[in-house]
Amino acid sequence: MIKKALIISLFLALGINCFAQRETTLNLPKFDHRFMHFGFLLGFNQANFVVERFPATVAGSDSLFILEPKTAAGFNLGIISALHFSEHFSLRFTPNLAFSSRSLEYTFETIEGPRKYDKIVESTLINFPLGIKYKSRRVNNFSAYILAGAAYTLDLASNSKSENLTTNLDELIIKIKRDDIVGEIGFGTDFYLEYFKFGIELKMSYGIKDLLEHDNTPLSDPIDKLSSKMFMLSLTFEG
Repeated sequence: MIKKALIISLFLALGINCFAQRETTLNLPKFDHRFMHFGFLLGFNQANFVVERFPATVAGSDSLFILEPKTAAGFNLGIISALHFSEHFSLRFTPNLAFSSRSLEYTFETIEGPRKYDKIVESTLINFPLGIKYKSRRVNNFSAYILAGAAYTLDLASNSKSENLTTNLDELIIKIKRDDIVGEIGFGTDFYLEYFKFGIELKMSYGIKDLLEHDNTPLSDPIDKLSSKMFMLSLTFEG
């Protein structure tokens, strides 16, 4: 879903960029010279985990054949506030609410043979990203940019306080911590329209902290570290 949307967005950006090279009326000529501006974003995300496993000799992991993270699609919505340092540099704060899902697929050796267990982890994230945006020189009503920064993430659906009171693998859950710190990098294009600026942005975020609550179960014992990863494709509207 994200890949298809990205391909369509890139073709759209290239088409509008070619049109933008022609001499046109300059929209919002003073936009980048303002001290501050605001806006909002609508986005699609694809969340996943980065798994670092213990060696198979660790107790509880020797019967585990395969452990694979699986992605799933979600969506984001948020607000944009930008403080302009110059025509090309700005500081962006873009708090957003993200609904996401990802899973871990385990394949254990059992008496009946290999058996898979798909453990879905759903999250409702409040993200507080702060980043620096560098914008290229404006060509008519088009410009491109790159950005980098970091974010604090709060998972409202965290189940870290839940208890695994069973040894049944079908009923065991993956316990995820509430807080995370992520690094972010991205790029995008801006189109200056008559009344507002429209943008297409692709951003990647990678978690720094270990999100797994190690509670000594067959699901958590094989994992040394579990960190987050997310790709977000956003449409931005700034005025």
